[in-house]
Amino acid sequence: MRVSIRVKPGSSRNRVGGAYPLPDGATPALIVATTAPAVDGKANAAVIKLLAKSLEIRAAAITVVSGHTARTKLLEVPDDRKTQWARLLASG
Repeated sequence: MRVSIRVKPGSSRNRVGGAYPLPDGATPALIVATTAPAVDGKANAAVIKLLAKSLEIRAAAITVVSGHTARTKLLEVPDDRKTQWARLLASG
């Protein structure tokens, strides 16, 4: 399934959860905060690791489809994680 996330690099702590509203009433993006800086892909790597841990899957199962250098990214995650994804969106 394809899902959106909103990355907050350089945060004071790592956190996954909460919904970031997207324009045009689209499904909200999941907020992922990481202490890693947005330099040389460090934040992207940290975000993938945090999401994999939260969804209880391998990091290799998550693919960045678009937004490699943007704060809002489109990801491909396994379809069987819809329940966990909804729980993370509702938390926070």
